[in-house]
Amino acid sequence: MSYLVLARKYRPRNFTEMVGQEHVVQALSNALTQQRLHHAYLFTGTRGVGKTTVSRILAKSLNCQGPDGNGGITATPCGVCQACTDIDSGRFVDYTELDAASNRGVDEVQSLLEQAVYKPVQGRFKVFMIDEVHMLTNTAFNAMLKTLEEPPEYLKFVLATTDPQKVPVTVLSRCLQFNLRPMAPETVLDHLTRVLANENVPAEPQALRLLSRAARGSMRDALSLTDQAIAFGSGQLQEAGVRQMLGAVDRSYVFRLIDALAQGDGKTVVETADALRMNGLSAASTLEEMSAVLQRMAVYQAVPQMAQAVDANDPEAVETARLAAQMPADETQLLYSLCLHGRAELGLAPDEYAALTMVLLRLLAFKAPAGPAEKKTLTRPEAAPAPAPVTAAQPVAAPLPVALPPAPALAPAPFAAAAPVAAVAPAVAQPPEPALPVPAPVQPAAAPAPVAESVPPWEEDNSNEPPPWPDADDGSVPATPAVPPVRMAEEVERNLPPAQAEKAQAAPELVAIPVREASEPSERLQPLPLSAPTPVSARYTPTEEGDVWHATVQQLVAAEAITALVRELALQSQLVARDGAHWLLRVERESLNQPTARERLRAALEAAGHATQISVEVGRVIDSPARRNAAAAAERQRVAEETVMNDPYVQTLMREHGAKIVPGSIKPA
Repeated sequence: MSYLVLARKYRPRNFTEMVGQEHVVQALSNALTQQRLHHAYLFTGTRGVGKTTVSRILAKSLNCQGPDGNGGITATPCGVCQACTDIDSGRFVDYTELDAASNRGVDEVQSLLEQAVYKPVQGRFKVFMIDEVHMLTNTAFNAMLKTLEEPPEYLKFVLATTDPQKVPVTVLSRCLQFNLRPMAPETVLDHLTRVLANENVPAEPQALRLLSRAARGSMRDALSLTDQAIAFGSGQLQEAGVRQMLGAVDRSYVFRLIDALAQGDGKTVVETADALRMNGLSAASTLEEMSAVLQRMAVYQAVPQMAQAVDANDPEAVETARLAAQMPADETQLLYSLCLHGRAELGLAPDEYAALTMVLLRLLAFKAPAGPAEKKTLTRPEAAPAPAPVTAAQPVAAPLPVALPPAPALAPAPFAAAAPVAAVAPAVAQPPEPALPVPAPVQPAAAPAPVAESVPPWEEDNSNEPPPWPDADDGSVPATPAVPPVRMAEEVERNLPPAQAEKAQAAPELVAIPVREASEPSERLQPLPLSAPTPVSARYTPTEEGDVWHATVQQLVAAEAITALVRELALQSQLVARDGAHWLLRVERESLNQPTARERLRAALEAAGHATQISVEVGRVIDSPARRNAAAAAERQRVAEETVMNDPYVQTLMREHGAKIVPGSIKPA
């Protein structure tokens, strides 16, 4: 007697034997039980998931006569009556299967439809099953539309396809569609275990796991591979033989690579890549297996309960859970993305193993303690302006020198309304005891300056003119509408009494608040602010420790002592306290507080002659190098935008010709 392959021997004979398609089984069983039958069914899904099997079971359910010959439509066909046995053997006269891949023309479809006018000969219903229906031509589809929409009451259509997108919507709308899903490796593993137990074939669990993964969701492929593995292993399934037959990469290499990448061990990575070359293992399979392991690691990291509930008998699951606890979640996502994109590069390289080595080195570059300098910044300079010193060339009127306490950066205001604070004085613990004289408020000028004037009054050479308050003994300053801020501050200090002048020199630096005179609407254009509101990431409160930490981090970055994640940790952290050689840092994100990054930052600080020990806590950060860099970049952007908007030629174009400045087009030099 000829051998019957496992895929045919263990084909399901009823709905209870169907595996992995519970949603389809439940819908069809309820429809058969309640006698709510549609005239056309469409089963879609990949190869080997049970499309033809479901159609045959449905045909038996419609035509089953029962063991005693008195049965009716049922969801549980008996399997012993004449109709059931004939359908299983493929000789039931009222069940017709048409392979559309080889009978795709209109003549074949018309020949099939000619049989629809005749009532069933033996069964209760005629069933036309058209497999791979998407292969039919357009004329063939058009020929069957009318019959498919209104068939006789004794006729049922069952269509099956692996590519439903190629089926015309006119056909889809006439059918009840069911999508058979690819089967999970666990489902395939359970079914293979039962089949081999019935066949009395000894099999190692790890060998069955390899077969279930290699099937890629197809039960027929899994059974066919099992047949091949039984022949390869002389009647038994062993992991080594199955792995050799499949040409699969041993996951011990994958685990070794991921572990070395997590530890930044470049030597182990290169040695493992050479071992893959020496053993002739596929580079594409290596990256594919790495992607699968990293995907499971990401799941365990997102759902720790799954990592704790892994099967102890599955060594691969245990190792995957261990690596998931060792590697940060963001690095896992990064490695997964690089492995996926690296598979596309294998065909471009002259040697796939060279391409594999380059992909692994690229992964290692994100973990190496020292690497090539990156020219990009980790913080995006989108911040709004931070304080900057006032220069004599800024178009401002008479400023008022007053002492201000340190405060966060202010949100930008429209340029035409009022200029922002020009400079921030250094932070002081207490204000000075002697009170400095405050000048009187500035009076508006008699006549505003015309718009076309290119040189402001304070830029003219007035060095030979005497000060405007030569005899001021009471400390008051008369109003002058056209004196630069820096010159005015110098004049105030020069004309103070000797005692107050000495105290003024020891006092904190004065802040010049520019006050712009209001002009007539027709004299000056009112431009809208181009800079975006200050984001939270660019606002900071200057601290004494922040000055030290900012200078230290800038030094390490310039020397390329820290890169990648270590540099991100340094830029996003705040120096809270220094206790000798021990520094306390604070970060806002827990993902930055990784042991490997902390140790590399500590080593870089120690090599630069700073701290030998560091501690990192999680909390609110108000002063970090990243925030300072963002604020400085935003200030450069604000100055560039204000320079363009205040240019007389630009204002003339906007006023007379309706010109507009595209937001975001102004970039600092």
